[in-house]
Amino acid sequence: MTTKRLFRKQVIVLMNDKNKVKFMEASSGHITNLNCALKGIKSDVIADFVHSKPNSIIIITNKVTSPLNLQTIKRYVKNVKI
Repeated sequence: MTTKRLFRKQVIVLMNDKNKVKFMEASSGHITNLNCALKGIKSDVIADFVHSKPNSIIIITNKVTSPLNLQTIKRYVKNVKI
């Protein structure tokens, strides 16, 4: 997981096609849960939406994410039941 060009506020998560499709089907719920997780660490970063690319998903946020925010997003995506 990396942040692509910090000024673009994108978090890129590599994912295989099967998991990507399942994740995208429930993307609105995932955005809600991600925002709850980010609020849990008292972050002012908000995940706005998820975009699908050929070998990854991109989570768009309202501002540049810190390492703690990236870790929270990574932990959420890793633990989601797909």
